Amino acid sequence: MSKERKPPAQSDPQSSLPVESFGQTCAGRPAVCYTLCSPSLRVRITDFGGRMVSVEAPDRFAHRCDVLLGFDDVSGYVSAGGAFGALLGRTANRIAEGTFVLDGRTYRLSTNEGGTTLHGGAGGFDQVFWTVSAAKAEPQPTLVLTYTSPDGDQGFPGECNVRATYRLDGDCLWLTFAAHTTQPTPLSLSAHPYFNLGGVECADVLNHIVTIDAAKFLPTDSKQIPSGELRCVTGTPFDFRAPMPLGARIRVANEQLQYGHGYDHYYVLQDGTARRLRRAAQAFHPTSGRLLEILTDQPGLQLYTGNQLNGSIAGRGHVLYRQSAGLAFEPQGFPDAVHHPGFPSTILRPGEHYSATIAYRLTAPGP
Repeated sequence: MSKERKPPAQSDPQSSLPVESFGQTCAGRPAVCYTLCSPSLRVRITDFGGRMVSVEAPDRFAHRCDVLLGFDDVSGYVSAGGAFGALLGRTANRIAEGTFVLDGRTYRLSTNEGGTTLHGGAGGFDQVFWTVSAAKAEPQPTLVLTYTSPDGDQGFPGECNVRATYRLDGDCLWLTFAAHTTQPTPLSLSAHPYFNLGGVECADVLNHIVTIDAAKFLPTDSKQIPSGELRCVTGTPFDFRAPMPLGARIRVANEQLQYGHGYDHYYVLQDGTARRLRRAAQAFHPTSGRLLEILTDQPGLQLYTGNQLNGSIAGRGHVLYRQSAGLAFEPQGFPDAVHHPGFPSTILRPGEHYSATIAYRLTAPGP
């Protein structure tokens, strides 16, 4: 972790982006928040967990509001727990039993979901302070964050150097990852923004019309660990190849929906092995007209409908976050791939270059 520093109150001579204090953790560590602006969007990002704090976007009548669940300062994120808006690593999603074997050696990881390692463990990338290595407003607002995960971090082997770059281009927020390692290690990076396109004051996202370009998904056991099967979505509540309201089938008596208490499943994208950038999913809010499109070069994505939110925490604007208050699309490598030889590998080796791209495009057709 980089040396602690006190953030500037309103400006930073090294930055051409607006920057402000974002409070401090319970341990007294200060956080800062940067603002990226375009004619279409206003995005705020903090160095704690590399989180997207807010995304302001216009509706079809050009009225703006925040469409991202979040909190007023860093202490809110610490108190709430979870991965609200955060960067995820070393591995997004779950690793069964917090252990794996690589090149004949057994590694035991930090566990934070019963006996499971979720999103890199208790001290994953969502819980650390990232170093701001660049922050510029021109030619496009860009924030570059870096983090060095030491050898043995949460039990993972090798020192892993990661760079996450946010870039705002008109109506599209780009997030690109780059990484290299000193030892073979699992690596699958993503981000966890919760969107509610009606505005964070809306009760839920069940009226959002969702489309996912995937003919297969990964069924899980009761601990939400993939079984290894790639199951066809045809005839199931998991078929979003045609636009479908998110809430249309979420309460259908289905074993997989019971395991996840809603949607918390990995979708295998069409042509997922091609590693080409394409539209993977979208969500449309009929009332506001806002359309969120997700583009990625990853082989699949996790759809999560905020199933563990139970009204016990209040976010920005003193809004209680209940089940399905937001939805998350998390493009990433296959979950628990270290235990499934038939899944595409998530192992990064020395000399190899890891890269991943996610884009969030927010538009609203006119009235």
